[in-house]
Amino acid sequence: MADTAFTSSSANQQSWMKRNKLIITPWMFLLPGILFFAVYVIIPIFQSFYYSTLDWDGLGAAEYVGMANYAELWDDDAFYVSLRNNFIWLFLYLLAIPGGLTIALLLNQKVFGIRLYKSLFFFPFVISQVVVGLVFTWFYDPTFGLLNIILGWVGLGPINVLGDEAYVTYGIIAAGLWPQTAYCMILYLTGLNAVDPEQIEAGRLDGAKRLKMLWYVVIPQLKPATFIAFVVTIIGALRSFDLISIMTNGGPFGESRVLSFYMFEVALSEYGFRMGYGAAIAVVLFLIMLVFIASFLRSMYKEEKGR
Repeated sequence: MADTAFTSSSANQQSWMKRNKLIITPWMFLLPGILFFAVYVIIPIFQSFYYSTLDWDGLGAAEYVGMANYAELWDDDAFYVSLRNNFIWLFLYLLAIPGGLTIALLLNQKVFGIRLYKSLFFFPFVISQVVVGLVFTWFYDPTFGLLNIILGWVGLGPINVLGDEAYVTYGIIAAGLWPQTAYCMILYLTGLNAVDPEQIEAGRLDGAKRLKMLWYVVIPQLKPATFIAFVVTIIGALRSFDLISIMTNGGPFGESRVLSFYMFEVALSEYGFRMGYGAAIAVVLFLIMLVFIASFLRSMYKEEKGR
């Protein structure tokens, strides 16, 4: 009798597994990625919110101070300089998206040697940001840099881009746009390969040419690539740390700081180990990023819903 009950239970279990195999199998594959994402992304986000309410050096005992770190940010001039630079980064960095699209359209042609041209434009994306920073540091050098040599040819004096408060942020952004534009170009080249040729032909029959064809037929089919390019570019602009560290280390006089670099300075650099204050800066940066990405997602959702 017991054997019969055990056999019946085993059969029921096997039949349940068979019935739910299509549901369970994908989750089994996703589970490791979900666990890693939760441990290394979701949990640290909530930890940052918690640490931002503490006065803590990262090693000793922590003291709960509530919103004191945020109140201090309100009166911190260095924070406002970093915030201003982050918004400059954000709006100018978005130029990588139309720039990448333009280059992708030019390279999406069947001409001799096009693979070589694609490789040359792809090259900035595969090299390290440290190398990009060093290359542009030499390019901007006021004594032997190529930029000032070219300016000398047209009769303009040398410009110390990285040493001038008025130019330094824009000089670093230009360095960052070089590999970011290459990344957007790759996304759009992939998207152009998936454009429906029947829609192109239909557009030609309706009289669409050049800009009209691009705006009404091609770009709507590139929305998935545009979405990825937009999100990655915003994240790249708001967490721009490595180029600033390599090219100026926040100088001159802190004018090239952004929030991610200032967060590093107050938490781990000469300002002292103020982990709670650094976490407060991280929370502000996270909220800015969240607002921009959420607003873009909302606009895309409304557009898709309206179809």
